[in-house]
Amino acid sequence: MSEVFALEDVDDEVSSNESEDLFEEAQSDGISDSEDVETVPINEGALQSAEKVGPEDFELLKVLGKGGYGKVFLVRKVSGSHKMKVYAMKVLRKASIIRNHKDTIHTKAERNVLEAVKHPFIVDLLYAFQTGGKLYLILEYLSGGELFTHMEREGIFMEDTACYYLAEILLALGHLHELGIIYRDLKPENVMLNREGHVVLTDFGLCKESVEDNTVTHTFCGTIEYMAPEILTRRGHGRAVDWWSLGALMYDMLTGGPPFSGENRKRTIDKILRAKLVVPPYLTNEAKDLLSKLLRRHVASRLGSTVADSEAIKAHPFFRTVNWERMLNLDIDPPLKPAVFSDDDVGNFDSKFTREKPVDTPEDHFFSENSDNLFQGFTYVAPSLLENWEKESAQQSGFRSRRKSSKISSSDKEDSNDLQSMEVACADENQSKEQISETSPGGTLVNRSPAIAAHKKKDY
Repeated sequence: MSEVFALEDVDDEVSSNESEDLFEEAQSDGISDSEDVETVPINEGALQSAEKVGPEDFELLKVLGKGGYGKVFLVRKVSGSHKMKVYAMKVLRKASIIRNHKDTIHTKAERNVLEAVKHPFIVDLLYAFQTGGKLYLILEYLSGGELFTHMEREGIFMEDTACYYLAEILLALGHLHELGIIYRDLKPENVMLNREGHVVLTDFGLCKESVEDNTVTHTFCGTIEYMAPEILTRRGHGRAVDWWSLGALMYDMLTGGPPFSGENRKRTIDKILRAKLVVPPYLTNEAKDLLSKLLRRHVASRLGSTVADSEAIKAHPFFRTVNWERMLNLDIDPPLKPAVFSDDDVGNFDSKFTREKPVDTPEDHFFSENSDNLFQGFTYVAPSLLENWEKESAQQSGFRSRRKSSKISSSDKEDSNDLQSMEVACADENQSKEQISETSPGGTLVNRSPAIAAHKKKDY
């Protein structure tokens, strides 16, 4: 639970020394250096609302998580529209963010992606605002907790359960790719469940925005166990990295652990780059085949790497029972129902955080106007909230509300021209043919549960 809404990337991330070692290794293989700092176009046009919101409009209820950059609180709105509604409030300290240029870029990218993307399986941003020393994101509260928690409780997922959650994640990633956005940080801790049990992707700080067709980026990012090889070697990467991560997550769901892991991070990286993929014999042929096609080091042969992207994966026999339209419309009940007894229930979050007294510490840094310009345009109110506010105001005043705007922000039209789907071309010509082997139940796979039930698929 410590990584809820991912306030920082620490233990599981690659250190600068490891990065240099990998970079030297890549050069020895004939891979040339390239820039490793991304440039992310920032949408400065924020929707301005007549309802001004700030920290004083929210009552702190519980601590949900914390890290080096700040905290996530469960809060209740105490004034204005949607009074008494419960949200998650992510609070980030500017002083911690602006020390690193990439952290500043990632913070802006997260806020912009959350504004631009509206999807059933992607977290909703309701408000964004700032004070002299802090940034605030008000997000929908996902009371079902992390998918990681439920994977730990279940041990391993039956194939039909894994199929359901992978299908919802696949729809979310496909939507991001259609907008030219690479997620790049898929892991169990970043997949939350809402009250009904549907998956919701969170933490968009490592997203890459506005990636054009046939282009790659070289930024070193992601969580090691779920990180694609081309990121580790800095060969340049595109949206196919998300499909590798989907394969790693699928493997984790079905076996109890990621496909490649070692006693330390360096050993884990070495296995990701060189080790054979080992699959247990109890998996169905469809599951084995999908894993083998998603976890291919040769990017051009990885399923989903062509212009078809997510459609190629959706057509795989593993998903043959999925009704994609009904899945997108939330017409199919999730296989797991989180235990949630009230709107402000925190039972699915780590008690080491929830038992803390919720305190938004006083600001100890204030910045000049020039420094504040780094986060110009950060303020945001969701259009749906603005429309409701206008209706309420019109009813109270007796006047007709303004005509509904079709734009989220003043610069969305320009941004939409830059958000295009893209094709990945990060082929490694020196990569040998992938090899896949199986282990017996007594092999090296680490299972959370000693019992392995029959993996029978059911129609969705």
